[in-house]
Amino acid sequence: MARAARSIDHCVLPAADLAAARERLSRLGFTVAPEGVHPFGTKNCCVYFADDTFIEPLAVADRVKTEIAAMRGNVFVARDRAWRYRRGEEGFSALVFATADADADHEGFVRAGLSAGDMLTFSRPFLDALGRKDKASFKLAFAADLRAPDTFFFTCERLNTPVVDRSALQRHPNGAKCIRAVRLSASEPADFAAFLQEVTWSKGVPAGDGMLSFEAGNGTLMVGRERPEPSGPNPGLRLSGIVFGVDDVASVAALLDAAGIDCQRDGGGLRVAASAGQGADFFFEET
Repeated sequence: MARAARSIDHCVLPAADLAAARERLSRLGFTVAPEGVHPFGTKNCCVYFADDTFIEPLAVADRVKTEIAAMRGNVFVARDRAWRYRRGEEGFSALVFATADADADHEGFVRAGLSAGDMLTFSRPFLDALGRKDKASFKLAFAADLRAPDTFFFTCERLNTPVVDRSALQRHPNGAKCIRAVRLSASEPADFAAFLQEVTWSKGVPAGDGMLSFEAGNGTLMVGRERPEPSGPNPGLRLSGIVFGVDDVASVAALLDAAGIDCQRDGGGLRVAASAGQGADFFFEET
């Protein structure tokens, strides 16, 4: 049976400190939501976009809670703890896809031998820009490849979406409207083609110089070639960058210049290298 390609839901960006992440993202021209606290010891300060995607800077709020949750089989926390142990406190650890049926996704991942562990269902309080409260509830199904220990994927079913006006949080001084693409890298992208095809429900298409392109329902995954250091380990598959669709690149360049943030031209867009509080390379391209 033909399957429609999965759509990008959000990107998880481990952060050492949410205050530093908020400050960095605000200087980049993003509107950052109030902090959200998970029941298992982590917290976030998300950036939401008009296409219903978002980025999730994630920090540890209560280390004891995270350790207990990981020991009890919470895959989200266990993978975050393992990522921080190997890679440090800043980066890009997980890519998340939207789903209407996380249970079916989990069964599919198990059948394909890609499941990263038990499903997770949880709720957390939600606070909008005006201080109005609601509860957000989610169900997650996890997938991973043992050859890529520092990258994992999951699908997210939104069981309860807060009935609050999020429009103010979706308006950004830099004009960002959406996540247009996610960039990944691997020493040999073709090695992960079958895995990514099952995760995205999209077939990889050659895009030159060994690169593969996977069309998601609302964006693109671009897997480029990364050469490992001669004396270092093979990097496997790594999440490396996020491409944001903006109204006007020139306006973003002026905003970044005024904030004292270095950027480089990247084709017709801009690239801002990963930094503390940012996690990944950010790219700005006109929609």
